[in-house]
Amino acid sequence: MKILTVFVLIVFLAGIAGCIAPQNAGYLEGKVTIGPLCPVERPGQTCELTPETYAARKIVVTAETGTTVAIVDINATGYYRTALPPGSYIVDINHAGIDHSLDVPASVTILAGETIALNIDIDTGIR
Repeated sequence: MKILTVFVLIVFLAGIAGCIAPQNAGYLEGKVTIGPLCPVERPGQTCELTPETYAARKIVVTAETGTTVAIVDINATGYYRTALPPGSYIVDINHAGIDHSLDVPASVTILAGETIALNIDIDTGIR
């Protein structure tokens, strides 16, 4: 019985892995910087990036047809990575509040087995 349970678990996990990273996938990844966080630095006041600052922002990947293909989380240190089928995509941010970036929207072409790096600097608009 244990062998059957282990076998079923392995098959299940292999199926999940196939869903997460399709065969022949390419990858989009990058570093996101966000700022400024405070209008003016004041003694004793810290304006640090927190995991919540990154969590509020997303990377949005759309097909050339305009269909959203992926909404990608940015991790607590500012990095993102996603597997995509080969093709051409438009990469943007979710524009939380008045956020904007001169780096996006950007066109990228994903090739099987390759990684495209796209770093994004988000300007919060705080002055």
